[in-house]
Amino acid sequence: MPLGTLDRTPPPFFRQGPSALSKLIVCSALALFLMVADVRLRITQPVRAVLAQVLYPVQWLILQPVAAARDVGGYFQSLQSAQRAEQALREKLGLQSQKANQVEQLLLENRRLRLLVELRERVAANGKLAQVLYDAADPFSRKIIIDKGLVDGIAPGSPVIDEAGVLGQVTRVYGAVSEATLLTDRDQAIPVLNTRTGARGVAFGDVSPSAGLLELRFMAANADVQAGDVLATSGVDGVYPPGLPVAKVERVERRNDSAFARIALRPMALVDGTAHVIVLQPVSGQLPARPEPEPEPAAPRKGARK
Repeated sequence: MPLGTLDRTPPPFFRQGPSALSKLIVCSALALFLMVADVRLRITQPVRAVLAQVLYPVQWLILQPVAAARDVGGYFQSLQSAQRAEQALREKLGLQSQKANQVEQLLLENRRLRLLVELRERVAANGKLAQVLYDAADPFSRKIIIDKGLVDGIAPGSPVIDEAGVLGQVTRVYGAVSEATLLTDRDQAIPVLNTRTGARGVAFGDVSPSAGLLELRFMAANADVQAGDVLATSGVDGVYPPGLPVAKVERVERRNDSAFARIALRPMALVDGTAHVIVLQPVSGQLPARPEPEPEPAAPRKGARK
C-alpha cells in the first residue's frame, strides 16, 4: 500500500484534549454560576416543582415500609409502656387498699377497746382485759381461747363480756390461757331480766339449726314479751353482775298446742367476731360468806327425869 494513502491522524486513544484539572475548574465555575443564578433569579424553581410532583408517588411508595415499621415499633413500645404503667398502678392500688383495710381494722379495734374500757369503769366488778386467740377445735361447741390463765388470777366460772354485752363464761383455766364457753353453746344457760317489764327468765343456747341464737324457755304463751325487748343479767345466779346486756328478742312464736311461747333471742355481744374481752370476777367471790347453820338442840332421852 502506498504511504500516501495512510491516515496520518493519531488514533483516538492518543488524542490530546483538555486536562482533568481544566474540566474540574470549568465544572466548578459552572456549578457556582448556576447556584448563584438559582438563588438570585430562581430559574430552577419550576423544574424542581415539576420533578417533585413527578417523583412524589415514588417517594411515598418507598417511605411506606419505613413508616409502617416505625408505627409498629411505636405501637409495641407504647403497649409495653402502658402494661408496665398498669402493673405499677395495680401494685400501688393493692398496697393502698391493704393500708386502708389495716387503718379501718385499727380504727374498729381502737373503738372497741375504748368501749371496753368505758364498760369496765361502769361495771362494779373487777375485770381483766384479755385477747381472743382462736376458736376451740370442737365443731359441736361454741368456745374460744383467751390469753389469760391461772398466772393472771382467772378463776373458773368468771363472766366474759365484750363492749356490747355478755359473751359467756370461763369453763376451763390453764396456766397461761383459758377456755370460755359462749352463750350460744347448747349447754349454757343464763338468768335474764326483761328491762321493759321486769319479768325474769332463763336464756339457753339454741340447739336448732339457727346458729348464733339464744332461746328464752319456759315462758307462758301469754307472757308480755315482744320483739325488740332487751334482756339483761338479773344477778340471781351469783355469777354475772346484774344489769349487763345479754340479748334482744328477735321473734316470738305463740302456738295453740303449747303452753309455752317459743322466743328466739339475738345476742348483744359479738359472739362470732370479737377480738378483745373483759374477764370479770364472779359475783360469788365478792359476796360475804354464808353464815354457818346453828346447831340443833339435842333431843331429850327417853326415861329422863324432868
